[in-house]
Amino acid sequence: MGLNVRLAGLGATLAAGLLAPVFAPAQAQLLERRVPNAAELRLSYAPVVQRVAPAVVNVYAAKTVVNRNPLFDDPIFRRFFGVPGDAGNQLQRSLGSGVIVDASGLIVTNVHVIEGADEIKVSLSDKREFEATVVLKDPRTDLAVLRVKDAREKFPVLDFANSDALEVGDVVLAIGNPFGVGQTVTHGIVSALARTQVGVSDYQFFIQTDAAINPGNSGGALVDLTGKLVGINTAIFSRSGGSQGVGFAIPANMVRVVVASAKTGGSAVKRPWLGAKLQAVTADIADSMNLKRPAGALIANVTPAGSAAQAGLKAGDLIISVDGQAVDDTNAFDYRFATKPLGGNAKLGIMRAGQELVATVALQTAPELPREEITIRSRSPFSGAKVANLSPALADELQLQNVDNGVVVLDVDNGSYASNLGFQRGDVILEVNGAHIGKTRDLDTASKTQSASWRIVLSRRGQKISAVFGG
Repeated sequence: MGLNVRLAGLGATLAAGLLAPVFAPAQAQLLERRVPNAAELRLSYAPVVQRVAPAVVNVYAAKTVVNRNPLFDDPIFRRFFGVPGDAGNQLQRSLGSGVIVDASGLIVTNVHVIEGADEIKVSLSDKREFEATVVLKDPRTDLAVLRVKDAREKFPVLDFANSDALEVGDVVLAIGNPFGVGQTVTHGIVSALARTQVGVSDYQFFIQTDAAINPGNSGGALVDLTGKLVGINTAIFSRSGGSQGVGFAIPANMVRVVVASAKTGGSAVKRPWLGAKLQAVTADIADSMNLKRPAGALIANVTPAGSAAQAGLKAGDLIISVDGQAVDDTNAFDYRFATKPLGGNAKLGIMRAGQELVATVALQTAPELPREEITIRSRSPFSGAKVANLSPALADELQLQNVDNGVVVLDVDNGSYASNLGFQRGDVILEVNGAHIGKTRDLDTASKTQSASWRIVLSRRGQKISAVFGG
């Protein structure tokens, strides 16, 4: 009725002209309908799956969780009440997936799959099981590299694709171990690229897919129809815990960087360091810079003698591209820059005072110092804290702002004094009872000094905090 009323005012001749193109496509589609022939019915993803599946493994991790009261560390308490057994210990198990990326038995998976594990096993598609050890963990990308123990054979591998060549709409297959049911294949398309608001790692630049991904798929393969690895499945958006068609994968180009570091025997991933603090471009900033839209990565400050300073970059410069690839925000820049190979140069497109310029930046790592990692065991507020000397390299690794020297907390034992007092990974200890803390040995000495109270100055997320604790 609505269509008829609308056309009635246009006149019979015009209405007839409009109706023709509206109904003609439907008639054409009806005429093209036919029964598929035998060859078309046999079309299948099976050849790709058969080639890829042997290189995708199931990962099983187990860890013992100690439920321990910090009073058990007190010698007086232990003297009068004894030492409890392991009745409070619990064995926790996790499962996930992994991808063999080197024939010697090198496997890439997610850090959250194997975090804290005392024992790791991998199961191949042919049901054989092997023990595995951790070669490298990179929490910034949530990627870990494992190695099969006592490997005496060449394993099937997946080759890396160029994930930057992916386009929205490309067909992809996800292979993993959802819910522990065993190796499973799902298919879908690339729903979006460069997703930056996922929140599961420091490098926010994910491939989004509607291929069904569920718990247990983490660390599994996302492959294209040539059988190459385009990403490592990592996260899902879900209100129910199951797949709702919104899954995220770490791009293969980032995975390639982490695997390359593992192959060289490094315990940490080496990446290019810009030596500058970046900030997002808001709508107000875009207006003040006469930009058409809020895009790019704005340089807030530059570290003296860093790569950015050497290239002549200044606070207020807006980075708009890396080697010709557009930069929409700070996350996009971090990804583009971090996936560049060390030792060369990158050309950064920048906007300065309304003019477009190109700066050549050396791709070099941040300066490193001996970390001298120690765990404080003496009776003090720091008991149970693992600390290290802070350097520009470690500050970059931990994503610390406005501080690049002092002693930083790397980890805190569960149930320890340090844990109970609220110390966190990334806290930078600056002073203890008025004494400057420059090295881990300074903190070790200060923590062994008996004191009725402890006045501590630390930096947390760029904010200086003073706290006093009783002795």
